[in-house]
Amino acid sequence: MSNFILHKPYGYISQFVRNQTKRKNKKLLFELFDFPKGTMAIGRLDEKSEGLLLLTGDGMLSEQVRSKSVDKEYYVEVDGIIDSIAVEKLEHGVEIGIQGEKYVTKKCNARLIPNPNFPERSVRVRNHRPTSWVSITINEGKFRQVRKMTAAVGFPTLRLVRVRIGGLHIEQLIPGKVIEIDNDFEGVFS
Repeated sequence: MSNFILHKPYGYISQFVRNQTKRKNKKLLFELFDFPKGTMAIGRLDEKSEGLLLLTGDGMLSEQVRSKSVDKEYYVEVDGIIDSIAVEKLEHGVEIGIQGEKYVTKKCNARLIPNPNFPERSVRVRNHRPTSWVSITINEGKFRQVRKMTAAVGFPTLRLVRVRIGGLHIEQLIPGKVIEIDNDFEGVFS
């Protein structure tokens, strides 16, 4: 069974089938590559998020990768110059809303980083204020969690790129690029 590594570009949703009428005009993953039937995304990146996405037909592997034992690292461009106080709050957990309920995120690793100089997106967010970048590594995955976390400390997310899942890094994989691999990501998530 083949597995795939994808740099999901901005503007695509992490699914293969149009199953809702409101998503009629959305770009789907099958438009990027001829994936075999039964392939599914492991976890999700929303339409406005980019970066590393793993795909498989193996449900057990999907469960393993989505577990809390596997770290996911995101590089996040935020509106404004994020400071060490906000980063420390991110690390210790912040209160966000999940399905109408208050939720405090688990402790995570967060740090200021220089601009990673990713390729420009096809859509640019207009912003006249300065921006800055932070790395956030979590091992949970609530709906739009990272975006909600940065907003909770006063620095809304402008761009979000997942750069690492476990020991697998996005490296120089360009947006839209798919790599097929024949193993089960041996050693990457253990």
